[in-house]
Amino acid sequence: MRKITRRDILRSGLAATSFAFINETEFAMSSNSLVQNERGSITDVAGVKIGHFTDSRRPTGCTVILCEEGAVGGVDVRGAAPGTRETDLLDPVNTVQQVHAVVLSGGSAFGLDTATGVMRYLEERGVGFDMRVARVPIAPAAILFDLGVGDPKIRPDAEAGYRACKAATTDPPAEGNVGAGAGATVGKLFGMDRAMKGGLGAASIKLSYGKSSLTVGAIVAVNAIGDVIDPTTGKVIAGARTKDGKAMLRSMNAILRGEPLPPSLGGSATTIGVVATDVKLDKAQATKVARMAHDGLARVINPVHTAADGDTIFALATGKSSRQTNVTLIGALAAEAMAQAVVRAVKAARGISGLPSANDTRLLD
Repeated sequence: MRKITRRDILRSGLAATSFAFINETEFAMSSNSLVQNERGSITDVAGVKIGHFTDSRRPTGCTVILCEEGAVGGVDVRGAAPGTRETDLLDPVNTVQQVHAVVLSGGSAFGLDTATGVMRYLEERGVGFDMRVARVPIAPAAILFDLGVGDPKIRPDAEAGYRACKAATTDPPAEGNVGAGAGATVGKLFGMDRAMKGGLGAASIKLSYGKSSLTVGAIVAVNAIGDVIDPTTGKVIAGARTKDGKAMLRSMNAILRGEPLPPSLGGSATTIGVVATDVKLDKAQATKVARMAHDGLARVINPVHTAADGDTIFALATGKSSRQTNVTLIGALAAEAMAQAVVRAVKAARGISGLPSANDTRLLD
C-alpha cells in the first residue's frame, strides 16, 4: 500500500473545503476535479502576464507580473530585512483598490528602481489609476539581496524593468537562473562559502466544478538563508553544505548540535513572490491570502522569516472567474502553489562558480 503523504491529506482537505462552492445542480452533474500541470504557472491565471530581464554581465535581473486590466492586491511581509516599494497602499484601509503590476528584483535596494521602468511602460499604454490630469500606474515592488554574486556595481535599473515588461507574455515563464532569481542563493546560514544556487520558480493549481473553475498560481524568487526541503520526503534539496562541500549539512540539525553561526548575516537573503487567483477578492481578503501563502514558504524553507530575510509575498485577484469567493480555500491553495514553486525554483537552478545547484549529483543529503 502506498504511504499517505501530507500532500494527499492536503488535497483531501481542499476537496472537502471546496464543497461550499458547489450548488446542488453542479453537485448532481459532476464531482470536483483537481488539475496540477507539471508545467503549470501563475500565467494560468487569466489576466496575468510574466516577463523577465536577466543581466548578461552578472547573475542578477528582475521579473514583472503584469495585470494591465487591474487586479486587487494584498501583501504580507514576514522577514525582518525587507526592501519594498508601494506596499502601504495595499493596506485595506487605503484608497487605491487595484494594482497594474508587481515587480520582483535582485540588486538589493538599488533594484527598486526597476519599478520606475515598469511605470513608464504602463504609462505609455494608458494604464494606471485615473487622476484626471494623468493616469498613474500602480506597481508595488520587492527586492532581494544578490550583490554578493559577481560585480555588486551591476544591478537591475529602470531600463531592466521596462525590458521585462516588453518581454511579458501569458506563456509559462522560464525558471531557474532567470529574472529576479538569476543571482539567488540558498543555505547561507553558515556562510556564503557553504551556500548553493537558488532561483526562480512558478506553479499553479486549478479546481474544476462542472462548467466553472478557479485557478491559483505562484511565482517566487528563492534567495533564502535557510535550506529548501522536499515536503514529500523531508530531504534537503538545496541548502547549506558541510565544510568540505560534499554533502548537505541540514542547517537545523547543525543548530541543534550547537554549531555556531557567523556573527552577522545582515540583510543577505530574502524570498520574494506573488500568488494570484482568478476569483474576486477585496483588499482585506487578498491580504489574508498573502498571509496564508507564507505557510507555503514555511513548509519548504527552514529556517524561514529570519532576521536576515526580507520575505515578502504579494497576492493578486483578477476576478476573471465566476466562482464564489472562499478565502480559506484560496489561501490554502496559495500556500500549496507557493511551496511547489519554491521546490521548482531550486530544481530548475543551474550551478555557477562556487555555488552548486540541486542538480549536482555529487552532493549527498
